[in-house]
Formats: sequence, structure tokens, C-alpha cells
Amino acid sequence: MLARYSNRGQEQMSSTNQNPAPRDISAAAASWLQTRAVLRIILLVLALAALLWVVYRLTTVILLVVLSVFFAYLVAPLVDLVQRPIRFGSRERMMPRGLAIAIVYVALFFGIGAMIYLLAPQLAAQFPEFRQQAVEYYRTITSSSQRLNQYFMQHRMPEGVVKAVNDSVLGLIAKGGEIVSLAVERMLGLIIYLPWLVLIPILGFFLLKDADSFRRSALAMLPRGRLRWRGDEFFQDVNSTLAAYIRAQLTACVLIGVISSVGFALIGMPSPLVLGLIAGVLEFVPLVGPLVVAILAALLALLHSGFGMAFIVLLFLGVLRIVQDYVIYPRIIGTGIHLHPLAVILAILSGAELAGVAGIFLAIPVIAILTVTYRHWLEHRGSETIAEVFEEAVIVSEPERPVRPTVSTTPEEMARARPDLLTGELKTPND
Repeated sequence: MLARYSNRGQEQMSSTNQNPAPRDISAAAASWLQTRAVLRIILLVLALAALLWVVYRLTTVILLVVLSVFFAYLVAPLVDLVQRPIRFGSRERMMPRGLAIAIVYVALFFGIGAMIYLLAPQLAAQFPEFRQQAVEYYRTITSSSQRLNQYFMQHRMPEGVVKAVNDSVLGLIAKGGEIVSLAVERMLGLIIYLPWLVLIPILGFFLLKDADSFRRSALAMLPRGRLRWRGDEFFQDVNSTLAAYIRAQLTACVLIGVISSVGFALIGMPSPLVLGLIAGVLEFVPLVGPLVVAILAALLALLHSGFGMAFIVLLFLGVLRIVQDYVIYPRIIGTGIHLHPLAVILAILSGAELAGVAGIFLAIPVIAILTVTYRHWLEHRGSETIAEVFEEAVIVSEPERPVRPTVSTTPEEMARARPDLLTGELKTPND
């Protein structure tokens, strides 16, 4: 009997030594999958770095194209309205798109010219007043700091406290002067972009006229089938998202500018049109823009009439912000961009660091496009999170061992059990 068990053990050992291939193949496959995942990440990082370098080098051209795209999105609804089919008898005729764009351009530029003709004299009259008031406010702050210094001297305050307060006040005054000088310098620097007032409508004309051709050409680069269908869905999603955001932001800017101008005039603020114009322009920068307007308006009200007017201004802007964020904006944006406030702030700060003022205005649309791209990429891979994309390369399971069915063992069979020579386990006759 011992010879028989010995022969069985030798047969099992020889079969085990003769079949090591599955375990080796599994280890090699796991190593290759992990290597491929690392290579994917490296290539992705290199591609992203190259893309950022190209964007940095072509920032001016990209900004021009982006502004042209914004302009095209704003004008597109008017072009579609003019180009609607008109029924003549039993037939419907549609105006050529180029002619419809030309009609919209003429009407749009005529309206802008009329608005400038009506508002320019009032703005021209209020800007010198605004500048004069800024100078007076600067003198008021300087004289207040001097009176504060005299007060400290009369009450024999410690020299360290007096010096610290004086340094802080002088530092704030100097910082304010630097900010004003920088703002004026940036405004003068915008003069070099005056030719863009002609280039943007021209590029917008071609975008409006040949947008479908551009989309079909881009889709033709993709192979037929699921990938081309996914590309078409991606373009439609980006188009609807950007259109909703740009039109909603423009509408919000106009409403906030008009309401702020009227409200500041009723409150008695100086230069209400200038403040309303600033509020309308900064409304395009979410969260940060309204906060800057509130601080600026409160400081002007405080210096002009005291704490009472400053409180009224903050109350007015607070109510306006609540109505804007919870009543007006959700209705005009529809199913557009919905980002967390922290993501908005980080996007604006990153845009300002990378591209200055242009980055501030373009941060949210870029984040929206990246969000849409990420979602479509996951849908194309059939995953819900990015971790699942690399799951097959990170998690590698070992080959499963065959599981023997459970067999109930009787006491008689346990009595006849014998130890296995290889493993030492008890083997019943059923094994």
C-alpha cells in the first residue's frame, strides 16, 4: 500500500512540475498590463505638456478665435430667426445663410452705433467726474491718516503701535495707487487690440456660414461607426453647453448693468452709469466679479456719504445677487454649466495665472469643455470613473483553483481515511 501511495505522490509531483506554464503566463500578462498602464500615463502627461506649451505660445491667436466663437454664438439665434423658411403659396423658401448673416450684421451694428450715440455723451461726462472723485477720496484717506496720527500723539500711544498703524496706512495707500496705475496701464494696453473689432466679426461671419462644413470635416477624420457617432455627440454637447453659457452670461451682464445703473442712481451714488458699466462687465466673471463690484461700490459710498449709504449699497447688491442667482440665472441658462463654487474659484485663479485677464474670462468655458470631454471619454470606454479605465491594468487576479463540490462524510468513511503522503491531509475513499 505504501508503494501505491508513493507512486501516486510521484505522479502528482511530476504533473505539477510539467505544468508551470499557466502561472508564468499570468505573471507575464500582469507585468505587461502594469507596464502598459505606466506608459499610458507617461504619454498622457507628455501630450498634455505639449498641448499647454502650444497654447501658451499661441495665446493671442487662440484668444482671437475664442472671442470670434463667442461672437458667433451670440449672433447665431438672430441668424436662424432671419433664415426661417417663408411660405410663398404652396412652397417654402429659405434665405441664403450668407445674406441672413449680412442682414443681422447691419441691424446689429446699427443698434450698437445708436446706443453709443445716446450713451457716449453721458459716459464722457461722468468719467472725468469719477476721476476727480477718486482724487478727492485719495486726499480724504491721506488727511484721515494724518488726523489719526495726531490722535495717537495726543493720547501718548506707544511708538511701536503708532509706527505700525502708520506703516499699514501708508502701505494701503501705496498699494491702492499701484492698483490704479496698473489698471490705467492695462486699459491703455488694450488699444493694440482695436483691430480685433474688425477681425472678430469677419471670423464670426465664416464661423456662422460654414459651421456645419467644419463639423462634417472634423467628423470625416474619425473612422466610421461608434467612434464617429461619439464624436458627433461630443460636438453637439459642447455646442449646446457653450451656447447656453455664453448667451446666459451676456443676458446676465446686460441685466446687471442696467439694474445696477438704475439702482445706484436712485440711491444717490456718484457716477452711476460708470459703476453700472463696471458691474455689467465684471458679471461675466462668476463669483469674483460681483464681489469686486460690491467692495468698490461700498468703499465709494463710504467715502462719499458715510456708513449709511455704504450699508444701503451692500443691501441693494445683496438682494440683487440673490434674485440673480436663484431666480433669473437658472431660467436663462437652462441645462448649461453647473459647477461647484470651489471649482469656479480655482478655475478663475488658474486662468488668471496662465493667461491674465483673458484667462479670467475664459476659465469657465474651458472647464466646461474639459468636463464634457471627460464625460464622453468615460462613456466611450464604458466606465463611470477614471479609476475603472485603468482597473484592468492595476488589478490582476490570480488564476482560480478548481473548487471541489462538498461531500458529506460519514463516520465510517472517516474511520477508513488515510493521510496523504504529499500534503498530510486525510483522504477519504470519496476523494
